[in-house]
Amino acid sequence: MADTNAAAGGCTCGEAEGGFPPALVAFIDEWKQKPGCLIMILHKTQETFGYISRNSAEQISRMTGIPLARVYGVITFYHFFKTTKPGKHKVSVCLGTACYLKGGGDLIEEARARLGIKPGEVTKDGLFSVDEVRCVGCCGLAPVMVVGQDTYGKLKKDMLPGIFEKYT
Repeated sequence: MADTNAAAGGCTCGEAEGGFPPALVAFIDEWKQKPGCLIMILHKTQETFGYISRNSAEQISRMTGIPLARVYGVITFYHFFKTTKPGKHKVSVCLGTACYLKGGGDLIEEARARLGIKPGEVTKDGLFSVDEVRCVGCCGLAPVMVVGQDTYGKLKKDMLPGIFEKYT
């Protein structure tokens, strides 16, 4: 049987729908008719790629029939969604009340300064990005920073170099 995708000049690399993996395409097809589908689809897309690129937003719009302006409206309204590719090691500094009161603001400034980046940037080597989060649920360990899946609590600024070194 002929590969109709290849015959049409499309991708034959096992991916479907503009570079979306088949599992994501299946998820979108399953959810696109359900009320509130856009949030679920955006979460799954970000889970798949680490962020939501312009191309991904356009593809979601085409696949669901939701206008691109609405897709972008949701992406930009919710702080959780990222439109730029994060670093290999995503650093999240908690700025919830307990963490903020115990120095979370100073911690995020120090982390960015040590890594040489500004908000929304990624280190030149692509290893780190630093974001603020509202709460990680570890208030007793304030201030808290999460690197990937690793949580660090009761932090002081001078502890950051040793933590970052673990990931280089």
